[in-house]
Amino acid sequence: MGERALPEHLIDTAIAWSIRLDHHVPTPQARADFERWLRTDPQHAVAWQRVGSLGRTFRAVPPQLVRNTLQTADSLRQRRPLARRGAIERLSLAGVLLGAGWVAREHAPWQRWLADAATATGEQQTLPLADGSVLVLNTDTAVHTDLGGDRRVVVLRRGEIQVTTGSDAQTVARRGHGRPFWVATPFGEMRALGTRFTVRLDGPRARISVQEGAVELHPGHGGATVIVRPGESRWMSADGTEPADLRGIEADAWTDRVIAGQHMRLADLLAELARYRSGHIACDPRVADLRVSGLYHVQDTDRALQFLLQTQPVSVVYTTRFWVSVGPDSGS
Repeated sequence: MGERALPEHLIDTAIAWSIRLDHHVPTPQARADFERWLRTDPQHAVAWQRVGSLGRTFRAVPPQLVRNTLQTADSLRQRRPLARRGAIERLSLAGVLLGAGWVAREHAPWQRWLADAATATGEQQTLPLADGSVLVLNTDTAVHTDLGGDRRVVVLRRGEIQVTTGSDAQTVARRGHGRPFWVATPFGEMRALGTRFTVRLDGPRARISVQEGAVELHPGHGGATVIVRPGESRWMSADGTEPADLRGIEADAWTDRVIAGQHMRLADLLAELARYRSGHIACDPRVADLRVSGLYHVQDTDRALQFLLQTQPVSVVYTTRFWVSVGPDSGS
């Protein structure tokens, strides 16, 4: 399931605390008042975790820029009844962040505010759309949907989705034909040609894997259009596309809440498992190229790690629950 929605006034209060604590020099009284507010209600801590993380995310950004951005968002909210997402969109479009070279899509807190639906680390969500399409959101994913125009658009801001396109029946009944279905990413767009496919953002590119039908790729900087067919996967960057090596991992197995594959490098499997848990999984180079096959449950990554311990010549050491090291079996 996705993140629980919080009352707007709690987010507003958390924004105000972020301005006071992270972007000014707080007085002892201000800190005491904040601690008292934080303890008053468990939802206050949740709101602070979501909004207060903005300060941590933008540590490398000039403090004045962050302070101005947060204050502008707050003043927009106070002057007129805008939804917070609308205020943040206006800030992004106006270049408040872009002017300093910071693109909002690269930072999870902004992505979640802009999203219609989002999942936290380890969560998945199925999202039926009004046109009959179905989205499945993988771990740490954020999407925006716009089905109101002449084309249906899903914007993938973060993470990974599976798309099963619907018939757009209401529009067909009204117009005699359906509207095209597009998925937009930071690197370009793709048009679904009656299909089921997955899209994953990974660094400076997106990976598209088609299970049914076909998908037409349109790189953002005008590279050649390419059609991806069932069983194929391609990387799309802003400048073009190229075949994608899935490293033995099935592209859509995660929709069944597993990582599945044959002859996967252990390092690649651990990197996939790490996407579903908070913290870090370190892989010793001495076992990185060990080949493994099978199904590994993503909803219980500790169980998956224990399965590796029982079936492979490896050791699994928990420094803390947030830091796990996988290395050679101490007896080998």
